[in-house]
Amino acid sequence: MNDSLATAVADFLAHKRALGRKYRTEEATLRLLLTFADQHGVENLPQLTPRLLDEFIASRPRQRARSFNNFVGTLGCFLDWALTQQRLDASPLHRTRRRETDQRLPFLFDAAHARQLLEAAAALPDNPRATGRGPTYHGIFALCYGLGLRAGEACGLRLGDIDADRQLLVVRGGKFGKSRLVPHGPRIGDLLARQVERRGVEGAREPDAPLFTFDGRRSVHPGTASLTFHRLVLELAFSVPDGVTAPHLHCLRHSFAVGCLLRWYREGLDPSTRLYQLSTFMGHVDPASTAVYLTITPQLLAEANRRFEAFAEPTWSEAKP
Repeated sequence: MNDSLATAVADFLAHKRALGRKYRTEEATLRLLLTFADQHGVENLPQLTPRLLDEFIASRPRQRARSFNNFVGTLGCFLDWALTQQRLDASPLHRTRRRETDQRLPFLFDAAHARQLLEAAAALPDNPRATGRGPTYHGIFALCYGLGLRAGEACGLRLGDIDADRQLLVVRGGKFGKSRLVPHGPRIGDLLARQVERRGVEGAREPDAPLFTFDGRRSVHPGTASLTFHRLVLELAFSVPDGVTAPHLHCLRHSFAVGCLLRWYREGLDPSTRLYQLSTFMGHVDPASTAVYLTITPQLLAEANRRFEAFAEPTWSEAKP
């Protein structure tokens, strides 16, 4: 077995991607490890020592516990894989994960917040490098909030992914490389139709042409959409309650999930019977992944209390003298 560190990293990434993982962030971390090892004259996997790994981790400081844990977790996953492949006799990684003590609730957009955000996005002016910024970002944010799409999924949509007749979106290459069909209503359909019409005027008719683009060739990058989102929410100056994180783009997807749960409560439906449907709709592997998004809010507590009171009312009535 070739014990070259570079070869081991390449084999590990190929193994994970064969399982449907993208592993782009993890690849960047392991590339940093290769560069650091090369600077210290380390070429082979068994030459990695606990001291060298400690120095490498210290050279890439992470203030947030979550970021640090992801960084160390990637190294640990790679070295554990090397152990199972008998490329190492023991893992040289001795670092433990940090305890996450600052676990704040996500900022949830209600209808009023979302309306302000979308109006601000639609009013964005063009600049020399980006024509149609307003409708482009309005469309991306509306899909994240209205359909619960990830930012990368919304930004990566192609013209051929829109099935207007059946009111369906084909979301390709989601998390773990999975694709799915996402049905939508007439308002989202109108939004997509306007964007398709605008792209048609620009001369884009190929199914593989990006739906959201500024140069006609490349899709809007999710990182660029995130930066624009942050600038807008700073200008809008939403009030953030104590214990809640500042708004970020993924909060739109989070708000969609909580909004679905709240709507089911208000319609008298049983959320537990629909969790599998929501999990499939959002592209999760299992309902446990979806449950992470279901933050308890005052509105949800109020609806749960109302439902319990209705359920218990007959018993209370019988118990009255």
